[in-house]
Amino acid sequence: MNGDSGERVVTRRNALQMGAGLGVTSLAGCLGFFTNDQNVEIPPLSEFRGSGTLVEGRPAPGGTSIEDLPDLSGDLALYIGGGEGGIYYEFVEMLQEIYPDFTVHPNDNDSASLAQTIVEEVEAGAAQADVFWSIDASSLGFVADNDAYDPLSDTAVDSVANDQFVGDDNAWAGVAGRARSVPYNTEELNESDIPSTVQEFPSTDALQGSMGWAPTYGAFKSFVTAMRLIEGEDATRNWLSDMKEAGTERHGNEYAVSQAVANGSLAAGFANHYYAMRVKNQQSDAPIDLAFTEGDAGALINVAGTLKVKGTQRGELVDDFVRHLLSSEAQEYFATISFAYPMIDGVEPVGGLPTIDELNPPDIDLAKLSNLEPTLNLMDEAGVSG
Repeated sequence: MNGDSGERVVTRRNALQMGAGLGVTSLAGCLGFFTNDQNVEIPPLSEFRGSGTLVEGRPAPGGTSIEDLPDLSGDLALYIGGGEGGIYYEFVEMLQEIYPDFTVHPNDNDSASLAQTIVEEVEAGAAQADVFWSIDASSLGFVADNDAYDPLSDTAVDSVANDQFVGDDNAWAGVAGRARSVPYNTEELNESDIPSTVQEFPSTDALQGSMGWAPTYGAFKSFVTAMRLIEGEDATRNWLSDMKEAGTERHGNEYAVSQAVANGSLAAGFANHYYAMRVKNQQSDAPIDLAFTEGDAGALINVAGTLKVKGTQRGELVDDFVRHLLSSEAQEYFATISFAYPMIDGVEPVGGLPTIDELNPPDIDLAKLSNLEPTLNLMDEAGVSG
């Protein structure tokens, strides 16, 4: 592209393409651009991409680039959930570096507590947040069910590839996905040893006394909630009791389950997919792989997502912020650093994972996962208290 003077003009898209072509060479801080009176510096693709064996050889991401989005400008009050929120906020810090006139004021806590706070503040007419970024759809659903949101614009959510990951009335939009999975030790089991439905697990001889779970973990509770909604309370209670009687070993979290599978302490377990991917990224020859059930709670795909808080005076900025979280660069960042499932077409999951289209998740309203109390009662009754 040439300017009026005949000199070559470097656009933001040129910079991203040059960065991708240079691999890990960073151009950050070297290229300045002036758009809407902002001095905007766009890092190369390598700055948005993680490292390790799972990332090697990835194609450049598709989708809408940050280059094609409106600049972010102004102050934004963000309530951001804990856990994976630390990784997510690192991307927010990148956005603040890219856009010097954009400032985020964060408040971090666990997602359920923040959801409760938002509802209470909106009911009192004193909402403090503009946008809520939760690590799970259940907290988003709680806020939406209590009418404490303003709808996101169609433009903000249009790039989400699967309607299941957008709330009714555009109440929220998923930005990063996680699939329930069965990590298994490849030296102990074959994929064919893993049943295609979770209901078969208690009676599968190869899994007796050799599985692990993490009942205190939020993702496990969401999984059991999905089972309760799909199979009913009696079947869910019986499954929990049967798995306990089958000798399923209790762990503090699902990363510990995945590590135990990799070191041979367990033959298999229940965990979100990205924990096994972290183990494999740290130890490429670890004897661990993933199996997925079909169409049931064991195949649940939950999402971290964002919601516009009711009454915000910065609604357009919230919409543009969400669009940035669904940009090709952001989705590549979440996929290669947190190993999340991308929410947009054109960005591949890491490490040869099946795409969402290739999986068979249950047809369930993710917002209904917010109704945890009946699930906790079932777990107590089954002796598997969370």
